[in-house]
Amino acid sequence: MSQSTLDEDELFGEAANEVREDVEASLEAASETLPDADAIWNVEADNTLGALNALRSALDTGDAEDALRDAKKWYTMGERADAFEDADDLEAEIERVGEAIEDIEDAKEQVGDLTSTIPGLKNTLEDIQIETDSADAEETGADDADEAEAEDAEEAEAAD
Repeated sequence: MSQSTLDEDELFGEAANEVREDVEASLEAASETLPDADAIWNVEADNTLGALNALRSALDTGDAEDALRDAKKWYTMGERADAFEDADDLEAEIERVGEAIEDIEDAKEQVGDLTSTIPGLKNTLEDIQIETDSADAEETGADDADEAEAEDAEEAEAAD
């Protein structure tokens, strides 16, 4: 082998290591940007809507998608250049982080749907409860009137 071939192989090896380091750094940045598990599990709020809003805020992925995109970009470049001897771990980590981001985004969308649904549901239930309470009050009033009539009739019979 000539000296230039050795130099090229050495340079290629260095470049391959740098590409792998870039992929790993981007994956680490993506993972660090994901929400903290405690932040989505423990929320403080005075009511359901407050809890949902706090949860939706906690489900922010920040720059994780951008960092994952960088990892994929460097990984793809390294794969096409056949720079990696063994990249199964990188591929698996890219997939794992990507799935986590998708799950978080899906959860955030579902929480958003609930956040917009719950106030209307609350109002509907309050309206039904008011109607039920009014009907009960009218029924109780009618029952009281019937009782008063019955008592008057009994008193009238007793007086005769």
